[in-house]
Amino acid sequence: MKAFHAYDIRGIYNQDFNKDDAYKIGYFLPKLLNTNKILTGRDVRVSSPEIFEYLCRGINDAGADVYNLGLSTTPMVYFITAKHKFDASVMITASHNSKEYNGMKISRTDALPVGYDSGLKEIELMMNSEPIIVKEQKGKIIDYPQKEEYINFLKTYVPDISKLNVAIDCSNGMAGLLIKDLLADSPKYIYDELDGTFPNHEANPLVAKNIVDLQNLVKKEKSDIGIIFDGDADRVMFVDEHAKFISPDLMIAVLADYYKNESGKFLQDIRTSKAVAEYIGNRFEKEMWRVGRAYAAVKLREIKGIFGGELAGHYYFRDFYFSDSGLLASLIFLSVIAENKKKGISVSKMISKIEAYNNSGEINFKIEHKKEAMNAVKDFYFKQAQPDAFFDFDGYRLEYEDWWFNIRPSNTEPYLRMLVEAKSKELLDTKVKEITDIIHGFN
Repeated sequence: MKAFHAYDIRGIYNQDFNKDDAYKIGYFLPKLLNTNKILTGRDVRVSSPEIFEYLCRGINDAGADVYNLGLSTTPMVYFITAKHKFDASVMITASHNSKEYNGMKISRTDALPVGYDSGLKEIELMMNSEPIIVKEQKGKIIDYPQKEEYINFLKTYVPDISKLNVAIDCSNGMAGLLIKDLLADSPKYIYDELDGTFPNHEANPLVAKNIVDLQNLVKKEKSDIGIIFDGDADRVMFVDEHAKFISPDLMIAVLADYYKNESGKFLQDIRTSKAVAEYIGNRFEKEMWRVGRAYAAVKLREIKGIFGGELAGHYYFRDFYFSDSGLLASLIFLSVIAENKKKGISVSKMISKIEAYNNSGEINFKIEHKKEAMNAVKDFYFKQAQPDAFFDFDGYRLEYEDWWFNIRPSNTEPYLRMLVEAKSKELLDTKVKEITDIIHGFN
């Protein structure tokens, strides 16, 4: 089925999957995760109620109970899954995708992610090969409202922002369900109404046009910081007081300032700027790993890390069951920003202390022969000079003294993705052109 991906189930509803598929997923989930109760939450997309209905029918027909959180953020589902010791949960969402999409993020015990390599493949096989036999003793749907408990947890992280001028764009997504319970009316909000048609812009902050309204708000209100969430509030991104977008990987370094009284390990993905580890120095031990929650949440737990992050704006926390939360991350970042403002340090100055490289941003190439192109790029540079460091667990990352690059195949789309960093703009331009020319040879 086209909707099954490396990290989750996601696609255009009634094209890549439909209500019958939702029913079958629900039916086989109790067997896959060996449980008779499954926690569920959902976003505000127009198709979410129907998916919820048929998912629940499947779960109930398999003899298992549904514990229904109702409308929720994805991190809220993670939190309740782990804290209340559920062995299975489903969040109905398509995250940052446009309104015609929907999907499911599935977790197991301790809110560990279920990806294609850790369970989704088995579900897909069951759907295609095993019969559905409705149990005589069906399960039931149990309303399970836990919003207050989750908010009370987040409130322990709410900083004093009385001296900060904050602008927030909720993207008409699920952050709007909780944000005012945490920060009240102190920030300036836009698009905080829940609306699964996303009438103002798509809920994907990584696309430049989707942050324009926030940037305009920051300029108009002379804000110290602008914050934007994606559709299900598991990701968060920022613009500084000049409305300049901050590369999300650089914010990993800010977490080290928040945890300044601790020591241990932190996690970054293979695309993260070298500037992050250089800024953190020996305060924390760096661990680099693959892109995506299906890998990051598991790895942070495995290394007993304190915090971690990704270029895509996911931030993971030991004290959040090694999971990611956009709201929790935003509260922690606001705490650091507020402390810096007391010292006369603006957000742009804070980031300038971290940012040390010219960065290409992630560049996408739509090609069929991804592996061959990746190997050609790697071999070209190995022949020129042995890299200072080489990583091959998620595409390739080659590091040299004054520049580095990562080239990797997308796990969810037909793209080869490239990111380059260099000490100078001239060197960056040279290397981007070199790599691009090699890749274009495979079109």
